[in-house]
Amino acid sequence: MRARRGGIQPWMEAREVNVAPDRFEVTLEDVLLVTQLHSALAVCVYDAMEEAGALLHLRCIVRSAKPIDVTDTTLATELLLLDRCLAALRESAPAARNLQARIVVHLADNPQAAPLSENMVIMVKRYLEDGGVRLLPEDVAAGPARALRFRPSMGWVHTRT
Repeated sequence: MRARRGGIQPWMEAREVNVAPDRFEVTLEDVLLVTQLHSALAVCVYDAMEEAGALLHLRCIVRSAKPIDVTDTTLATELLLLDRCLAALRESAPAARNLQARIVVHLADNPQAAPLSENMVIMVKRYLEDGGVRLLPEDVAAGPARALRFRPSMGWVHTRT
C-alpha cells in the first residue's frame, strides 16, 4: 500500500470568502472569511458549538468638516447592518445560543480617527451586549492596513499588516 503524499494540509485548508466594506457574510461551513481593514471596523461573531459565524466589515470614514461627529444617519446605517447580520446568523443557525464577538479596528492616519472609531466601537459593543452576545477583547491598531482572516467554525481571528 502506498502512502498518500501531502499529509493533512489539503484537508486543513478552508475556502476563502472575501467580505467587502459595508457588507457582511454569514456561514455555517468551515470557511475563512477574509477582508482588508483600512480605516474600518470588523465584527467577528461566532458560535463555536454550532460552528456558525459572521463577519461584518464597517468603514470608519473621517470627514474633516465634522471632526468626531457621527451623524444619526451614519449610526442608523451601521446599526441596521449589524442588526441584519445578527438576524441572518440567528436565522441560519437557530441553535446558536453561545454567540461571541471580537471587534477588530484599523485606525486611519488622522488625529480624528481614534475618537470616531471609539464611538463606533462603543455603539457596536452596546448593541451586541443587548443582543446577548458575549464580547471578547477588541483589537485596535493604527499603521498599515490590516488583513483579517476569520474562521468562525473555530472562533479563530488572525490579523496582520
